[in-house]
Amino acid sequence: MSVNEKMTQDATAFKEEGNNFFKTGDIQGALCSYTKALKLSENKSDNAILYRNRSACYLKLEDYSKAETDASKALDTDPGDIKARYRRAQALQSLGRLDQAFLDAQKCAQLEPKNKAFQDLLRQLGSQIQQKTSQLSSTDARVQQMFKLLIDSSTPQSDRQKAAQNLVVLSREDAGAEQIFRNDGVKLLQRLLESKYEDIVLSALRTLVGLCTGHQSRTMAIVNELGMEKLCAVMGSGEEAVSLAACHLLQVMFEALTEGMNKAIRGQDEAILPDPSRELHSMLRHLLDMLPSASVSGPGRDSAINLLVKQVPRKSQKSPNNSLTLWVIDKGLKNILEVAGTVPEMGNGPPLTDNSHMSSSVLLNKLYDDLISDAERENFNRICEEYVKHNFERTSLESKLRAIQAVSVLLQGPSDVGNLTLELAGIIETVISLCASKDLIHQQVAVETLIHAAGKAKRATFITANGVTLLKDLYKNSENDRIRVRALVGLCKLGSAGGTDFSMKQFAEGSTLKLAKQCRKWLCNESLPVTSRRWAIEGLAYLTFDADVKEDLVQDKNALQAMFQLAKSEDKTVLFAIGSTLVNCTNSYDVEKPDPQMVELAKYAKQHVPKEHPKDAPSYVEKRLVKLLEAGVVSALVCMVKQESPALTESCRECIARVFLALVERQEDRGTVVAQGGGKALLPLVTESTDKGKIKAAQALAKITITHNPQIAFPGERIYEVVRPLISLLHLECTMLQNFEALMALTNLAGISEKLRQKIIKEKAVAKVEGYMYEEHDMVRAAATECMCNLVLSTEVQTLFLDTGSDRLKLLVLYSGEDDERLRRAAAGTLAMLTVEQPDLCARIPETTSHWLEILQALLLSDNQDLRHRGAVITMNLMQAQRNLAEKLMESETLEILSVMAKGGSPAPGPEARAAQQCLDLAMGYGLIQAGALAGEPRSEA
Repeated sequence: MSVNEKMTQDATAFKEEGNNFFKTGDIQGALCSYTKALKLSENKSDNAILYRNRSACYLKLEDYSKAETDASKALDTDPGDIKARYRRAQALQSLGRLDQAFLDAQKCAQLEPKNKAFQDLLRQLGSQIQQKTSQLSSTDARVQQMFKLLIDSSTPQSDRQKAAQNLVVLSREDAGAEQIFRNDGVKLLQRLLESKYEDIVLSALRTLVGLCTGHQSRTMAIVNELGMEKLCAVMGSGEEAVSLAACHLLQVMFEALTEGMNKAIRGQDEAILPDPSRELHSMLRHLLDMLPSASVSGPGRDSAINLLVKQVPRKSQKSPNNSLTLWVIDKGLKNILEVAGTVPEMGNGPPLTDNSHMSSSVLLNKLYDDLISDAERENFNRICEEYVKHNFERTSLESKLRAIQAVSVLLQGPSDVGNLTLELAGIIETVISLCASKDLIHQQVAVETLIHAAGKAKRATFITANGVTLLKDLYKNSENDRIRVRALVGLCKLGSAGGTDFSMKQFAEGSTLKLAKQCRKWLCNESLPVTSRRWAIEGLAYLTFDADVKEDLVQDKNALQAMFQLAKSEDKTVLFAIGSTLVNCTNSYDVEKPDPQMVELAKYAKQHVPKEHPKDAPSYVEKRLVKLLEAGVVSALVCMVKQESPALTESCRECIARVFLALVERQEDRGTVVAQGGGKALLPLVTESTDKGKIKAAQALAKITITHNPQIAFPGERIYEVVRPLISLLHLECTMLQNFEALMALTNLAGISEKLRQKIIKEKAVAKVEGYMYEEHDMVRAAATECMCNLVLSTEVQTLFLDTGSDRLKLLVLYSGEDDERLRRAAAGTLAMLTVEQPDLCARIPETTSHWLEILQALLLSDNQDLRHRGAVITMNLMQAQRNLAEKLMESETLEILSVMAKGGSPAPGPEARAAQQCLDLAMGYGLIQAGALAGEPRSEA
């Protein structure tokens, strides 16, 4: 056989395989097979059929852009292929290209006038086109009316404000946004941005959001027409509401430009879109120029940093393209360092907020983490070192302070870079000497740098040896509270070096408790500025590694309330410290239990063995959780999640997720967490966190979904957002407990509605659930089977069991005879539903195993009423499906068992007795037994 003949044969085999997959509902399998066939086939007519078939797969998978492309390829070869034309019409309809869809549907209807499907599609498209035309006409009139009111100078201000608000509403609809844009609305909006009325400016910004959302070509036009300079000036204004609205607009613009090439937005634009890199670089350049500018407000600068944090680094480390990050480092790293090095109290730099330094440290860290090669990291280090050296080597003390402040920010962000700059000649010595300065500003900058340096491994020993005495002197002798509280935090940080290891304490017995008591005192002192009280929480974040400190803190309701109030304040820099403190108090950090044999070996070798504090026992932790719930920890966590700030880092989100998981550990506490908004707050944590944080948040969602009505815990459309996080727990890297809880939660969701089942199926969970049905662990296997029991209510899942090449049906029959009652109940329930919905399966049950009859009879004889009922329903379905199956059953002991069951043992027969009687009635209908016959006496048919 030649190579070409072999390829043709293989292509035909893959095509047939694809057809079989499609028939059984395995759309992904069919798609894969058709794609393989296309790679091998060189016959144009065969390829046309394969493209047509693959188009059908894409339609099922709702990937309409690819469905349209494949249908078009089929029609290029065979313009008369009516099936391909019909599929293209369906795809075009879903993409919103109604006029083109109508032409295809019309052609189909002309070729086959009696085809009901073609006529229905044609009528549907006609109605949609008419509706769209009417809507456009109506929308156009409304847009024109709003424009008239806004342009007319004689319009009362209240009417102008209403008109501006109406434009916002119109812009949120596709038709309205298009009409505003086509009617030269961008120029009008540009004029509104210059209004002296804040409401008008906000409405203009929100209308622009509607125009740009999900639409790349409109966004590019708006960026070029309005100009980034204008938008950045609005964001840099002193009005906080206006600044935030402008920041949101720019974020929407970034997303439209960077994600605009995806299928959904291509479908809206209906064209191949131009490269948006010029507009992106223009936006980034203007944002970077805002950072050192003295004319930009503090909140405006924070917004610019926030946008850079969100939009520049890669969304996934798997992507090889970090060109935006490299561009920003090359063009703007010095500008970011200008913010990092500004000492606000000295009044000679751009205006900052309390959050600016933290935000810039997060941005620096994100950029550094996004670098791929050593050369890229060396370049980053070089720029930072040059900036610090340039300022430190100048003669003025202000310049030296700027250098030290930049080092302090780098230590909080990319700490490796911070350590390198700290080791530059003279830096650490100057920091130590400035701690004793008489100037409070100098002293404050130096002490903060010392604190941030203390946590770094290279410097911790040096600072412990040289800094403790200095910090103690500052704490005891300073007359300024700002210096004292910072010195206290430095002592707290150095005193917690042993972490949770009870045997590794740096200070004398009782010292950490004294430090913690002072921290709580600062925290509760409302006469102090928020910045000073924030440092008190920083101290507690370190000291709460000690269980004695945890116990004291949760008993101090005033301190907890003060901490939770700060969590809700404008100061975002406190978020991580609060998250860390709560993780420590709830013991929700990861603890690896050492192997007992290794512990004994370590003792023998006289090596250090970590020791747990007695008050870290589960009973103590549980009581602490109750105290935190009573003090209102959930509302604080909910507020923390809502913060739009770079300070809410992935690590911070992980802390919050860990605490939530600890709070829902006890079933009786879950209602409190849900009632106070915890369920809603967990949803963003499963998408925006570290990998560990996502798993912790997903597990917390699973626990809630298991024990609470999901429709109440996650009302409305929110319930559908729970599905994907739960499926993410069905992974080999997750623990068996996480697998089990995810399966239990999915079982609950699958039992609610067909729409939820479809969501679970669409997220490709069925194959994963099937995999866990083979798990060795009894509880996981049973939970997976229970989940399948609810999923088979969907036709797509039922069709999987019709596949003769799989053991799915056999597994259910065998599980129905297992010793594990929970597994038997789930398997038998699944069989009962399948045999009623898919009668064709009934004939195949005897082929699965020679013990099928014994298994069925064991169900009927079970002590468990549910199992007896399931057995009776399966028996009834078998008998209804085929007379010969009814004969086999009536010739066996099943007849006697059913007769006894039908009589029942109580005045009111149960569901299993009624089902048994229905089986006997069927047998009589077939003439297999006589009315009133005794059990075990079938009528002879001779």
